[in-house]
Parts: sequence; structure tokens; C-alpha cells
Amino acid sequence: MSTFLARLGRASFRHRGLVSVAWLAILGVVVTLLLTVGSSFDDRFTIPGSESQDALDQLAAASPGAAGASAQIVFVAPDGSAVTDPAYAAAIGDVVATAGRTPQVDVVVSPFDSQALSPDGQAALAEVRFDVQREELEPGSLDALEASTGAASDAGLEVAVGGDVFGATGVTIGATEFVGVIVAVLVLVLTFGSLLAAGMNLLTAIVGIGVGMGALLLTSNVVTLSSTAPTLALMIGLAVGIDYSLFILSRHRTQLAAGMDPEESAARATGTAGSAVVFAGLTVVIALSGLAVVGIPFLTVMGVGAAGTVLVAVLVALTLLPALLGFAGKRLAPKPGSRAARREAADAKETTGAGGSMGARWTRLVTRRPLLTVLVVLAGLVVLAIPAPQLQLALPDNSTAAPDSPQRQAYDLISDNFGPGFNGPLVVLVEGLDPATAQQSAGEIAAAIGGTPSGMPGEFVGGLDDVSYAVPSVLPDGTTAIVSVIPDSGPQEEATNELVGSLRALAPDLEDRTGAELAVTGQTAVAIDVSDRLGDALLPFALVVVGLALILLLLVFRSILVPIKAAIGFLLSVAASFGAVVAVFQWGWLNDLLGVPATGPIISFLPVILMAVLFGLAMDYEVFLVSRMREEYVHGAAPRDAVVTGARHAARVVVAAALIMFSVFASFVTIEDVIVKAIAFGLAVGILVDAFLVRMTLVPAVLALLGRSAWWLPRWLDRILPDLDVEGARLADPTPAPDVREPVASAH
Repeated sequence: MSTFLARLGRASFRHRGLVSVAWLAILGVVVTLLLTVGSSFDDRFTIPGSESQDALDQLAAASPGAAGASAQIVFVAPDGSAVTDPAYAAAIGDVVATAGRTPQVDVVVSPFDSQALSPDGQAALAEVRFDVQREELEPGSLDALEASTGAASDAGLEVAVGGDVFGATGVTIGATEFVGVIVAVLVLVLTFGSLLAAGMNLLTAIVGIGVGMGALLLTSNVVTLSSTAPTLALMIGLAVGIDYSLFILSRHRTQLAAGMDPEESAARATGTAGSAVVFAGLTVVIALSGLAVVGIPFLTVMGVGAAGTVLVAVLVALTLLPALLGFAGKRLAPKPGSRAARREAADAKETTGAGGSMGARWTRLVTRRPLLTVLVVLAGLVVLAIPAPQLQLALPDNSTAAPDSPQRQAYDLISDNFGPGFNGPLVVLVEGLDPATAQQSAGEIAAAIGGTPSGMPGEFVGGLDDVSYAVPSVLPDGTTAIVSVIPDSGPQEEATNELVGSLRALAPDLEDRTGAELAVTGQTAVAIDVSDRLGDALLPFALVVVGLALILLLLVFRSILVPIKAAIGFLLSVAASFGAVVAVFQWGWLNDLLGVPATGPIISFLPVILMAVLFGLAMDYEVFLVSRMREEYVHGAAPRDAVVTGARHAARVVVAAALIMFSVFASFVTIEDVIVKAIAFGLAVGILVDAFLVRMTLVPAVLALLGRSAWWLPRWLDRILPDLDVEGARLADPTPAPDVREPVASAH
């Protein structure tokens, strides 16, 4: 592996013009196609094959209006008044008539026709049904609907428009999200002590992001891509793009400081640090691609898209970066007498004794009493993870929108005046009815669900718990009906989840009575099914991803215990990250400081996203840090000396990489979208915990405890496994090929 990568780095160095032009051409083609073709997003959270989704599709075929997007207009009269007062009733009638004429609206049901009035008469609720799905709405349709409420506002009514028509409409990236990039530049300048090196590092990351993100956005024209997917890809691609170049460039500058020829240094840095980059990138790709195990299309595309961005970042680091190193020549070497030169010289001369770099001093400290270090770190991680078992999952709804948004205001008004269940109605689809008795059968089903008298004494008594009422409606074909079920509980409450289960358990008995087929659907039921599928898939996903990564780490480190230790460390990091997310987004700790609009269940796919990304990034640090330790051990150092010396070489780069990742993710916490905010926060906390507590503290202590057994591998397995030479042992005595071209000028 190291030999192949060294040849690739040398070829890129020599043919730097061709390689650079090729990458610029690829970037130009991608950007041109993106500007020409554009992109499109689909934020429907669906599970093909689930009962709720199949029923929703069948309902759309039977009655597009019934399955189309819906909105609600809530009217609230001033204290002491009622919506039935003549002036208010007339204003509501005007709004209903005007809303019915807005684009793409199929029908508007007046609250006076449906009797959707609050018990105290102070509020009314009109239902708006569109003839298209939410994703097919034209940009001005919602604006026109909101503008249609002017008559009610002028009359003195409080009015707001909400409903499931308001969903994820895209994630807006603002200036604050790039604060992380500014911090990354500062970290790079401090790490390298060179603006040229920092700029080169950032340039390669930008090229990788441009190609990867552009390609991902282009695929949105042929696959279902949510608006969250590009943001996730941007966060991860930007972080790993900077980090991977940082790993190779740092090794290159260290070798230049020791007097190595620029071409040979670029080749060896690509062969050694580049090997760590390849395997670190593969763990990220495996983890993100493992989201396909869940079996939910939008999540699969999200994971594979982010994985593609990481793959591009690896290719850029292995080819474009060596080409840029060729243009820079010896100018990247620390200037004699500079702080960077003194640091590199001290690092090269350092022994395993006292003193030395901060990384070496820290490693000696944590390995002095390794058992104590392990116990203290484990105790701290367990404390951070205490809230994790309380994790509750659900898909976002309007209750998580910004407090000043119209959909959030409508959600709150509806909950206050009608009850939380009106924000998450369920739909029971009834098919195969006899047209002659369709109305009667639909009424019987509604009676069994909601307890409404059916005219059949003794047949249906009481209805289900947690149901406010159920209203039947026979569709024009005469064989299909829908029963709108209003729960007592809100769409994200556990009681609503249990109600869906009760409805499905009741269905066989009702099918026997009526001869029809029943299915529970609606946006709330779809969200519940998505959450249940994600919860059930979490363990298989973890087993597949961790299992594949363990095999990969076994190949890299040729050790049994090191991969196991890496996996356990990851589980501790992810548990601590889950604990922090629960404390902030469910319990409300620091929610004002972080701008969290409301507390409640966590977005359903956050655990798998967090596990996938954190596992990949944790393995970045594991591979780069431990590969340097193994490199020292393979070259003859004693086990504990190898740990200290390896940390001496890698600690500064790992710390810089972790700070860059943290700053990038933390900057995305400022986004208003609660999905991205929660994911970014979990990743930021996870990076801090994993890099500084697990990799920089726990890992050296564990390796010191294990000694030589840390690198033990059964002989029979050693013979079977391919020797990938990640440490670059075969590069010890390089024979550089002559360069017949003009030497690169260096500035002194």
C-alpha cells in the first residue's frame, strides 16, 4: 500500500501541471452542469413497503385531493368574544372563500360546516386541502394562502396558517456557518507556522468540496435527495478535506525540515501519512454507506452522498496535494531559525525522557499510572452518557419550528384551543366497501374507533382510549372511505404511537365485520413507522458497520486487541454524545444559549447518522495516532517508548484536526433547522470527547497497560492477512527516480 501510494505521490509531484489542470477541469465540468441542470430536493420521509406509505399511495390514486398536502387556518377571537359573532363569522367566511381561490388549492372546509369550533367558542379551525403533494407546491402557493387571511386580521381575529404543508423547505447556509472555516484557517496557521501551507491545505479542501458537493447536487435530479443531505455532506467533506491534507502536509514539512528532497518527501509523505488517510477515509465511507442497512431510501442516499464527498477528499489529498507540493518545492520548509523550524528540530531530537513537546509530555503523564487514567476517563464518560438511555425518537413537526414562524404559531394556537391531537390527525383508509352499505360500514368503523354512537346498540361501545373522535367520509367511488381520527395526544407523544398500534390491532376485527380492508396512514402514522424502522435497524446497523471496520483495522494494525479497543472507545464516545444531545434537545439544558426552539423527541435518524459519522471520524484519529505508534514499534522501539514517541509525532496534528472538525461542526449549530442543529451539536461534542478523552488519553493508557500484547496476532492469522505496509517499512531506503525536468526554485 505505502509503495503504491508513494509512486502515486511521486507521479503527481512530477506531473503537477497535468494533475492540477485535470482537477480544475473536473471542478469546472461539475459546476457548469450544476448551473445548467440545477438540483431538486424531496423532503418526504417515507418507507416504501410500510403499511402507512402503501395506504397513502393507494389513497393518492383513489383521491389525489384526499392524499394531497393539507394546511390549517386557525382563528382566535379576542377574550370575551366568540368566532360565531356576526363580524367575526363574516370575516372567517371571506377568508375561506379567498383561500379556496388560491393556486393549487382543491377545497377549503369552513369551520362552521365541519363544526371545528373550540369548546368555549373562541377559536375555529378551517382545513385546506391541496390537489398536489407538498413537494409539488409552487413557490407562491403558500404565500398566497397566508395572504388570504387578511380579512380575519383586519376584523381583529388572531389568525395563523399551519399544517403538514409546512415541512423541511431547505437548509439555508449563512455567513455564521463559515466561522468554522475561519477558525480552521487560524488552527492551520498556528500548526504549520506558514500561510502558504495553511492556504494550500484549505485550497485542496475547497476543490474536494466543490467536486463532491456539486456531484451530489447533480444526483438530486435522478434520486430522492433531502435538503439535509447536502448540509451533512458539506459538514463532513469540509472537515475531512482539511484534516486529510493536514496529515500529509504535516509529514511533508517535518521531512523537509530534516533536509529531505521535496520530491522524495512528497512521495514518502503520501506513502506513509497517505496510507493512514486511505484507511481513515475507508472507515468513514464504510460507516456512511452502512446507512443502506437501515433500508430507508432517503437515508441511504444521504449516507452514500456524504461518503462520496469523503472519497473525493481522499483522492484530492493523494493526487492534487502532491501536485501542489511540486509547485511549492522547498518553500514549504520551515525557515531556518523560525519557531516552526525550532519545533521540528526539537521534535526530531526528542527522546522518551522528560521534557519535549506538549503531546509527549501529556502522553508520559497519562501512561505513568495507566490504570488510574483508564478508570478516571471511564468514569467521566459514564457520567456524560447518563442521559443517553432516555433518548426518545420522532420525526420533526411544526412544534420544532422557530417560535416566530407562522406554522409554529398555528401549532401552538391549535394545541391551546383544540388539543394537541388536532396537530397530528391519523387517517384510517377503508377499501373494498359495498357501495350499497358503504356509509353504514364507515360509520360502524368510526364508532368502534372513536366511540361515537353508530345506531347499532351494543355493537360498538366506548371506542379506543386516547381518541377525541373519529369522522367517516366515503369517497366518490363508493368503495373507499377514510376515517379521520383525532388523538388526545400530540403527534410526537408516546400515547399517539401506542394509539397507532391499537388501531392496527383493531383492524382485523373490523375487517371481519365489514368485509373491507383497513390501513392506518397519514403523515403522523408515516412518521411513527419511520421512527420505528430506524429504532429497529440501529443494532443491525451498528453490528455491520463496526464489524466491517474491525476487519479493516485488523488489516491496518495487524493486531487483535487494538481494533477491539478502538471499537469500545467509539461506543463510549457515541454514548457521551447521545447523552449531551438528550440533555440539550430533550431536557432543555442550555437550549436558550444554543437557540433550540423547543424541547422534545430527537429526530429519528440522528442516532444512525451520529454513529456513522462519529465512527468514521473517530477512526481517523485512531488510524493516524496509533499507526505512528505502531510505526515506531515496528522499527524497534519498546512498547511504551513507541506509544510516547508515536504520540510525540502525531499529537499536534491530531489536536489540530480535532479542533478543525469541532469548529466546523460547531458553526453549523447556528443553523435554525433543528435537524441540522442537533446533528451538528452531537458531532461537535462527539469529536471533543473522542479526540481528547478517548484517543489522546484513554488509548495511550490502554496501550501502555497492554504492552507487547497490544500488537499480538496469532501466527496463522498473520500468514493469512495481506501485508499492507501502512507504516512504510518498505520505504526505509528509497531510491528516488531522477527528475530530468528543471528543479523547482526555492525562496530563502
